[in-house]
Amino acid sequence: MAVSLSSLTSSLSSLSFSSNISHIPTSLSLPRITTLSRSPKFPSFTVTASTADIALEPEPEIADLKKYVKSRLPGGFAAQTILATGRRKTAVARVVLQEGTGKIIINYRDAKEYLQGNPLWLQYVKIPLITLGYDTSYDVFVKAEGGGLSGQAQAITLGIARALLKVSESHRVPLRLQGLLTRDSRAVERKKVGLHKARKAPQYSKR
Repeated sequence: MAVSLSSLTSSLSSLSFSSNISHIPTSLSLPRITTLSRSPKFPSFTVTASTADIALEPEPEIADLKKYVKSRLPGGFAAQTILATGRRKTAVARVVLQEGTGKIIINYRDAKEYLQGNPLWLQYVKIPLITLGYDTSYDVFVKAEGGGLSGQAQAITLGIARALLKVSESHRVPLRLQGLLTRDSRAVERKKVGLHKARKAPQYSKR
């Protein structure tokens, strides 16, 4: 019995000692983990920087382009010497050429942004300048209205080609060979009464 009591007391003392050991590191380790993981990383830096960049970038660009165009075109579009008008479908584009570095600004916006980055429409706009090798020699300022972006892009093409004729009459032959001086008169035919579209009739029913 004495041996059993001594063994029990030693086991109880060992249990209490182990509980003290297990209690101390938890109190030491938990605060370190929480302070390292939660404090400085995520909330302040990334969110505020991203929102500032997204919200503040586009507005100054538009304002600067408006001031830039007005400074380059004193008196407006009508007062410029190299001015031409292009038309396609229901779109009308007034084009002004000035010596520069190849910028194309449409309705106070960059051409790539205005034409939604469409490579075909951007190619339409640049074809007359590339044909004559003036893609980095002139800045193009455009005021376009009516129709859609496809019609406006082709109207700008005709306007730039006509404006290049005012630069030099010798440009007529290469532009004519590429078909850039021909006004494309094709347009959507109007809808008729009683038809679904211009010519599409409803299905015939005998009875």
